[in-house]
Formats: sequence, structure tokens, C-alpha cells
Amino acid sequence: MFSRIKTLLFLLAMGAMLVLTSCSKDDETAVAKPVINLIEMGLSNSHVAYIGADLHIEADIVAEGKISVIAVEIHQEEGSSQEITAQYTEFAGLKNTTFHKHVDIPSTTVAGTYHCHITVTDMEGNQTTVESEIFIEVLQDTTPPVITIAASPANGATFANGESITISGIATDNIALGGMLIALVYESDQIGDTAVAGDNPKVIVMLHTHDFGADPDEFSFTASIAVGAASDNNMTPAPIQGENAWKTGNYYILVKTKDAMGNWTFSQHYPITINL
Repeated sequence: MFSRIKTLLFLLAMGAMLVLTSCSKDDETAVAKPVINLIEMGLSNSHVAYIGADLHIEADIVAEGKISVIAVEIHQEEGSSQEITAQYTEFAGLKNTTFHKHVDIPSTTVAGTYHCHITVTDMEGNQTTVESEIFIEVLQDTTPPVITIAASPANGATFANGESITISGIATDNIALGGMLIALVYESDQIGDTAVAGDNPKVIVMLHTHDFGADPDEFSFTASIAVGAASDNNMTPAPIQGENAWKTGNYYILVKTKDAMGNWTFSQHYPITINL
């Protein structure tokens, strides 16, 4: 009998050890939940958006289990059942990224205090949500910004490998600037000015920003890039390769800016020649 009891106790002890070992291994191999570091909510982190315009959101995301989907949900706690939602899958498979988006605020949105939820789901099924209060307001503004160029390359100037192309000036608005892009465009690509954007793979971004500091109605800019540079000057620098790889030929510089209501202003084209 005593021998049987010893055997039973031994088996129970071994079982407990196996359970503890299994739990320990599970803990060691568990994938951490995504981490969201919210950088900006609204222009210059104002936490303000305007009806009929968009809400600027920027966040750094780290996901050990690789990103599956990023979702944005905007809703009022009281007084309205309206929700604004958006889902983004283009970041799928990445372990870390800078999430930068502009969520449209429909013209039918009711002004008031809202909550914005950003949820990251990884490929292991883990989720993390951050929440931020925002204020959606009415803004009547049809006046576009003004671009004044202070210095630019001479018309048709030629640049060789390693030489810097620079343009500078000031952008102003009657209320608040919403974004600025300065890009180098290859003439033969025949890209319309409205299609010149930070995510257009054919252009070379010289400057891209939505941060205008404490004085958002005025922004002095200088944009410069060296011919042959490996990466552009986008908010998250991207390699210059493939469709926008450096080529010998005719280019032009385009400066474009918008205000908080999405009224755009485009500069003239500043033509240059690159000779590699």
C-alpha cells in the first residue's frame, strides 16, 4: 500500500511539474501586444478637426506579432449615434511602422466632442487600443493658402550627381495651414499636379510636413535634396529606386500646400535638368 501511495505521489508531482513547465514555456513564447505611441491627433496635435475636412493622425506602432489591420473609430459618447470608421490593411506584415493618415470628416457630421479610438490587431490576434478626445468644429473657409517663393534654381538649370537642388519660401493662410509637399517630378511621367503626393511612387519628395508648430498660419520652408541621394525627404524617408529612380532628363519642382479645410494652392513649375 505504502509503495502505491509513493507511486501516486510521484505521478502527481511529475504532472504538476509538466503543467508548470508548459505554463512557463507558454509565457516565454507569448507574443507581446502591439504598442501604439500616439504622436499627433489633429493639426499640430490640436485635437481639433473640421466638418467637411479631415483629421490628421500620426502614431508609431510596434507589433511583435506583425500588424494585421489598423482600425480608426470616431464617435460621440452622448447625443449622437453617428460613427466614423476606417480600416487600413496596407501595413499588414510589418513589425513596426509610422501610421500617418487623414480620416475624412463627412459634411453631415454634428459638431461636438468626440472620442477617437485607434486599434491595432496583430497576426496572432492580439489587440491594443488607444483613445483620444477630439473636438469636431464648423469652419467656413474657402480662401486657399498663398505660396511665395524666395529662392529657386534658375530656369532650366543643370544639376550633376551629388549637387544639391534647393528651393525656399513661405506659405501663409488666413486661418491655418494643413499640409505641404515639395516634390521633384520627371516631366516624361506627365503627372498632374493633383496627383503629386507623398505616396506617389514616381515622384521624389523634397519636403512633406503637416507640422507647423505654434503658428500654423505661416510656415517658412527650405527643401533640398542631392542628386543621386539614396532616400527622399518624406515624413518617413523612402528609398529612391524603381519608378522614381534618378534619371538623366528634364524635371520640375512643384510646391503645393493646403489649409485646414483642404483648399489647395499649387506653385508654378520650376524646370531643371539632371545630368547623371
